[in-house]
Amino acid sequence: MDLSSGAILMTAAGILLLAAVLLSPLSQRLGVPIMLVFLAVGMLAGEEGPGGIPFEDYALSFHLGTLALVLILFDGGLNTRLSTLRSTAGPALLLSTFGVVVTAALTAAGGLLLGLEPAVAVLAGCVVSSTDAAAVFSVLRGGGIRLRGRTAELLEVESGINDPMAMLLTVVGTEAFVAQQTGVAATLGFFAAQLAFGLVGGVCVGVLGRFLLRHARLPAAGLFPAVTVALALIAYGLPSLINGSGLLSVYVAGMLIGDGRMPYRAWALRVHDALAWLAQLAMFLMLGLLVFPSALVPISDESLEIAAVLALVARPVAVLLSLLPFRFGWRERVFVSWVGLRGAVPIILATYPVLRGVPHATEIFNVVFFFVLANGIVQGGSVAWLARRLGLAEAASIPPPASIELVSRHEYGGTFSWLYVYPDTAVAGALVRDLPLPRDCLLTLVLRGQDVIPPHGETRLEAGDHVCVFSTEEHRALLSLLFANTVASAD
Repeated sequence: MDLSSGAILMTAAGILLLAAVLLSPLSQRLGVPIMLVFLAVGMLAGEEGPGGIPFEDYALSFHLGTLALVLILFDGGLNTRLSTLRSTAGPALLLSTFGVVVTAALTAAGGLLLGLEPAVAVLAGCVVSSTDAAAVFSVLRGGGIRLRGRTAELLEVESGINDPMAMLLTVVGTEAFVAQQTGVAATLGFFAAQLAFGLVGGVCVGVLGRFLLRHARLPAAGLFPAVTVALALIAYGLPSLINGSGLLSVYVAGMLIGDGRMPYRAWALRVHDALAWLAQLAMFLMLGLLVFPSALVPISDESLEIAAVLALVARPVAVLLSLLPFRFGWRERVFVSWVGLRGAVPIILATYPVLRGVPHATEIFNVVFFFVLANGIVQGGSVAWLARRLGLAEAASIPPPASIELVSRHEYGGTFSWLYVYPDTAVAGALVRDLPLPRDCLLTLVLRGQDVIPPHGETRLEAGDHVCVFSTEEHRALLSLLFANTVASAD
């Protein structure tokens, strides 16, 4: 590649990224997952769109997509507390293993009954068996609501640990059609090795990461995120070399590292959040470039049919059976069943049969791509409405117009948090000195419109103020009760 070609490539990539970012607010207005906007931009830039960019490299898409998934899953792990995992471990583990298998089996059976080719039905069922909570929460945030109770935690943990199972099913199903033979014992051994080595690898890298971050003496704070990125890549690579699940390992390592002491935690988490968004954006753009819109029209009917089987039969049955041993109300079961949104993972997995030369592999990819689009529009567009109808939603916190963080190598006992002053609460109109704050809570800043107010005892809080408080974790519940809203992180 000469310099001019490289410059053209860089310019095109920059324009696509910029266009996708600037158009992202459309997802909130339309009430659909933001991924659909990114996919649409990629399709418009593709060979059959106005952009006319030729791209048909499935191998590059699979490998770059896997790298993006590593960054996304590691970021998800960093933001998942072990306490959250403990509270939802049982149902989340069943949904992400047994539930994924049931979903894949019923979807494949429905596809066969609908007359699809065996390879298309079985592999499409395997590929679309995992969920994407990021799509759910992006729609909820766009609707200005958040979920009550354990439902949000269940969806978050399930989506973080069900991707490895979907990948394993896809690999096994693909190899069965390629080699025309797969023994039961060999398949079970493959699954056991993948899950065991992936779990062990994640624990080992996570423990190593906690030790390194606690004891490393680096010359610049900017090198700490480089360490965590390196750990994410190692967490995926090492287990994969010994037939372990790298995706499971990455998520587990991220959880262990995030639950330990991290130098410059707030800043490191922000870096990984930015990397995860960049990975998602680039991944969806690339997958949008990969598809030919003209190829989606002939398979639209069968794609919608298999989507209906998944949404109305496979996912509800899997959720019902998986949550049967646990105390979830019927509203929570209905919501979890309906909002099993699919994201980029199915599209990435659908490139694997193409690489392995499975019969009708391109049709599988197109069916899955069309399905993800339909799933995002129909189910994604109804997530916020359904949460309200089922009484599982509450108003989301009003985001503060500024951020504050304590940038330090060491972690201290307290953190900065934002609280909003609603008109109908006791704190509206109260003097700061009259607030029943514990001694180790300090009201540090008040934002009122465009004004920054240094608070003192005679400062009177007004409705619409954003209040920043430095407090310990144990007092967050008291602050939420006092201000009648959820404590939001200040970083």
